[in-house]
Amino acid sequence: MPTPSPDACYVPYDDSLEVKHPDEEKTSAELTAVMRRISETINDRSRNAFRSVHAKSHALLKAQMKVLNDIPAYLRQGIFQPGQDYPVIMRFSTNPGDILADSISSPRGLGVKVIGVGGEMVPNHTGQMTQDFVLVNAKAFGAPDAAGFLKIAQLLEQHVADSVGLKQFVSTSTRVLENALEAFGGESDALRAFGHPETNILGESFYSQAPIRYGRYIAKVGIEPGSENLKQLTGKHVEHLGKRYSGLRDEAEKFFETQTAEWNLCVQLCTDLERMPIEDASVKWPEDLSPYVPVARIIAGPQNAYSPERRIYVDEKLSFSPWHCLAAHRPLGNIMRARFEAYKMSSRFRHSANGREMIEPKSIDELPN
Repeated sequence: MPTPSPDACYVPYDDSLEVKHPDEEKTSAELTAVMRRISETINDRSRNAFRSVHAKSHALLKAQMKVLNDIPAYLRQGIFQPGQDYPVIMRFSTNPGDILADSISSPRGLGVKVIGVGGEMVPNHTGQMTQDFVLVNAKAFGAPDAAGFLKIAQLLEQHVADSVGLKQFVSTSTRVLENALEAFGGESDALRAFGHPETNILGESFYSQAPIRYGRYIAKVGIEPGSENLKQLTGKHVEHLGKRYSGLRDEAEKFFETQTAEWNLCVQLCTDLERMPIEDASVKWPEDLSPYVPVARIIAGPQNAYSPERRIYVDEKLSFSPWHCLAAHRPLGNIMRARFEAYKMSSRFRHSANGREMIEPKSIDELPN
């Protein structure tokens, strides 16, 4: 009997695998409206429009992504061709839509913009040369679909005008509860979401949470520490973070004064649509069925990780969206479809309110050094 090819166990991509939810358009419109109101509230208070989520950045890096030469044939999809080398912009951030002290901890994010890619883009990105990956430091989303995400957004809207003191109390209290739970051998994703430990953001691993097309297949994407100096920062407590408004930025700036960082960009291919669903983003795909496999290396050398000029360019002019992509890597599932209009609205509102030009880079040379 002939031996099956190594890729025989992976679910092949097909347009029919996505299934629209009842009232999906209505839910997406309501979600976009809530995100708009959050942005307007913050703009009224701060006299500056920020991203609806992940407003505060902590490191803005120039890096290089090198696709591994020895990846097997079935992983050579889209931009991931052996020997390909791309410049990238990396933006590390935290979740809230307003700018808060780092002691008010929350989920952490990483936006990666790959520049100079070629190939067929999704219709909204025609004519561009970028591929974005929008990631968070958790392997699954906090809600199964846009309807669940809408409830979370509505709760955030109710508390967006809360005092900084109240937000500090909630963050500290949930962090204490999570630490106590871990002391007895347990953990809580919900508590971690509202009270992230005071650790170095450079040691985090980040994931797409929802799937994307991976050429002939379907995958979730992850970026994990690759170099030893980053691994040493994983879970490492940042001293006096509660007394430093931007302690995470301070740590990143200090690190990149002299050091080089390397991350592994990994993909987890879908092998079972029942246990690894496309339409339910809250499900962690079992890694015993399909592990995260490195396909590229991202390298960032010593640099000014947060110059004023770079902050204006990345935070004020750029946008990161999973829908900035090749057709070969387009987002999949209900959560990703809902993000399309919400992200587009957030970007347009922010650029218009601040009087900033909306830019999609053609060259890494556009990024200030």
